[in-house]
Amino acid sequence: MIPLSLAEIAEITGGRLVDVPDPNVTVTGSVEFDSRKVTAGGLFLALPGARVDGHEHAPGAVAAGAAAVLAARPVGVPAIVVEPLKTESGSYVLEHDTDGSGAAVLAALSKLARAVVDRLAAQGLTVVGVTGSAGKTSTKDLIASVLEPLGSVVAPPGSFNNELGHPWTALRADESTKFLVLEMSARGPGHIAALARTAPPRIGVELNVGTAHLGEFGSREGIAQAKGELVEALPSAADGGVAVLNIDDLAVAGMASRTTARVVGAGQSENAEVRAVDVSLDGNACAKFTLVTPAGSVPVQLAVSGEHQVGNALCAAAVALACGATPQQVADALATAGPKSAHRMDVKTRADGVTVINDSYNANPDSMKAALKALVTMSRATEPRRKTWAVLGEMAELGDESVVEHDAIGRYAVRLDVNRLIVVGTGRPAHAMHQGAVMEGSWGNESVLAESIDDAIALVRAEVAPGDVVLVKASNSFGMWAVAEALLADGQPSSGE
Repeated sequence: MIPLSLAEIAEITGGRLVDVPDPNVTVTGSVEFDSRKVTAGGLFLALPGARVDGHEHAPGAVAAGAAAVLAARPVGVPAIVVEPLKTESGSYVLEHDTDGSGAAVLAALSKLARAVVDRLAAQGLTVVGVTGSAGKTSTKDLIASVLEPLGSVVAPPGSFNNELGHPWTALRADESTKFLVLEMSARGPGHIAALARTAPPRIGVELNVGTAHLGEFGSREGIAQAKGELVEALPSAADGGVAVLNIDDLAVAGMASRTTARVVGAGQSENAEVRAVDVSLDGNACAKFTLVTPAGSVPVQLAVSGEHQVGNALCAAAVALACGATPQQVADALATAGPKSAHRMDVKTRADGVTVINDSYNANPDSMKAALKALVTMSRATEPRRKTWAVLGEMAELGDESVVEHDAIGRYAVRLDVNRLIVVGTGRPAHAMHQGAVMEGSWGNESVLAESIDDAIALVRAEVAPGDVVLVKASNSFGMWAVAEALLADGQPSSGE
């Protein structure tokens, strides 16, 4: 964060200084909500948690070096205190915010981030926002990689994309930062618009409109309406606004009418301004293609797995080109841009040739299908074909469509000819996925239901053989990465590190 005095932060946030001997003390460190990560001169956020209220950790944070605490009540150490808030919609991050203290601290954090971003934007900072039903984190990582040759980049770790992670990431930027890349998530109307007010983007990337969070939005049309809030928030073309739209997705292409920014179409469609032609996949399902742009064409070899990464890479390329990169700079950066976020199409191969695809951070119907296609592509790259395993858990937040969508994924795995499907879970969605595979299968033994992660690990260990390919995927809350980690622990990885 840029250096700010406690008095300046109080003015920005509308808070009052309490137990502050010197209002001119400057915050020079990072802003943290985990007291264990506080650095000297930092600012600690007192937020309510499942087991303990952050206000109780305030004295420890100051003892560890924090200059002050951003809090909703006095905490006995230097603090900027904001008044508790009552909101009708509530916070989808702070489940334990019973008195409005968390909402107040988050609102103050948003104001602080906005003030910092505004100052840095006046000095040349470019803010890039990324949203979509699937692929946000992978694309955010690719964008960060293609922008790094042009200047210092700040991007969130993993999927830090809500009303806490968004301003927290923005406050990582300082005078040396040239690009701030922000992933933007929503579980309801107005969420993306609010994030855009916290850190106004100049470039917005719309990836796709799928069925993730269908339970919250009720329909795909509702999802499209919410995702489009990003392009609506962009400045006009005259003021430098750029909307990068994946025009292979018709719902995204339709967002062009919702923005005054310059629209750049990315995709494999013939009318895409930034497009890929002659796409092929190697044995690790990494795509090779020719990148076609108004500035020229270059060959590209991606370092990330999955055909779906082509669209993500094209959107990243469009961002970099809009920021002044050459096509060759983009191609060079994409060639070395591997996964930066944990449990995202992380491909590792054991010494015995067993390949484990750890894509367990998140799952929705679109990303499930993409991962299964990547699994099958890897298996078909050699002769004889490698045996395929899909160890799948439940997909969260699908609402009334959950059973139907899980049934469809089970059937899809069989249609792709995945050799062995292990469905993990005891709920109706898991049973639906298993039964879908059984009903679609020819012999009825393509799928097996495992009640727990430990059961799934035991099943794979009992049958997996050298050379097999294993995909592990589910929504983050199910912790399925334990399966991938157990399989890799059985054999020292030899490649794909």
